[in-house]
Amino acid sequence: MDAVAKALARFEADTRYRDFKLFRVEQAVAFKKRLAEQDSLTTGGKLSKATLHATLAHLKRFFEWLAGQPGYKSQLQYSDAEYFGLSLKDARVATARREKPVPTLEQIRHTIALMPGQTEIERRNRALMSFALLTGARDSALASMKLKHVDLAAGSVFQDARKVNTKFSKSFTTYFFPVGGEARRIFDAWVNCLRQEKLWGNDDPLFPATLVELGESRQFEAVGLARRHWSTASPIRTIFQGAFEAAGLPYFNPHSFRNTLV
Repeated sequence: MDAVAKALARFEADTRYRDFKLFRVEQAVAFKKRLAEQDSLTTGGKLSKATLHATLAHLKRFFEWLAGQPGYKSQLQYSDAEYFGLSLKDARVATARREKPVPTLEQIRHTIALMPGQTEIERRNRALMSFALLTGARDSALASMKLKHVDLAAGSVFQDARKVNTKFSKSFTTYFFPVGGEARRIFDAWVNCLRQEKLWGNDDPLFPATLVELGESRQFEAVGLARRHWSTASPIRTIFQGAFEAAGLPYFNPHSFRNTLV
């Protein structure tokens, strides 16, 4: 919805907020030309073909819908919306699938090996990355996994959609991939720590959120682990980013581990 609203806002600003009933195809042609000449705030270069394609597609669908609304039927034609389309060449460029950056198995092992493991938070972070490599689980699933879902003896995890935030709410069992390295040992040690040292039970989180409290300096700081799940997967992505940066590597998100395993 935000993307559609942004596309409409761009068009209205370009036409100086003229009433849609006064729409002419020349406006669409001129807008399309000026949009292609705009600079991207992110890259500093021209807007990408993908951005142009998405913006114009939103406008095309909007005017197709508007042409059928009371008060506009006599003013607009369904065919007018076609003027928002890109050329066939540009459309092919915009919709072409591109390979996403994928870490190698050696890069992930190297990053995990460099992660510290002194505090509880550091051990959790290291086990989190190890588990992601072992299972290829999505970040939303990682954030909602419980201890009872892991079977170390069988080398598996049951992604129960009743408790775990899985894609399309499907339940399934994932067996640990034979990735080598220290990943399996690190994760096993983490589970044993939660069960034997902290005496946590089956319904406790596998990767608990960080406990933040007011410290001696009267500032909020991380003091340990909270006995609850993360509310979102955002902290997990932050952990991954920090680990790769510390290893001198570009950031690879948790989902990219699935591509590594494939």
